[in-house]
Amino acid sequence: MKTKKERAPAGLSMEHLARVAETLKLLTHPRRLKIIDILARSGSAPVYQIAQELGLASAATSQHLNQMRRVGLIAARRQGREVRYAVCDPRALTILGCIRKSGGHS
Repeated sequence: MKTKKERAPAGLSMEHLARVAETLKLLTHPRRLKIIDILARSGSAPVYQIAQELGLASAATSQHLNQMRRVGLIAARRQGREVRYAVCDPRALTILGCIRKSGGHS
């Protein structure tokens, strides 16, 4: 039997789990996963380049980027007239790595 000093650490808080669930929910969309893939390969990219690789309009791509930016998966940085996006949450790259290991890259 464990004494008070040997108790197991407290479980994860509901607030933390809610934030993680929101992030994971965003990453269940194949186009958003592809955005992470594009940014992982390129380091950073502007909207038009991401849109071109996705085969989407820039407006639709911007919506995906804004949702991902809102939860902190990616960050935007102005470079001259362009806004370049990059992955800023390493957990997104970890998830992408798991997908690649499962044979998902082609």
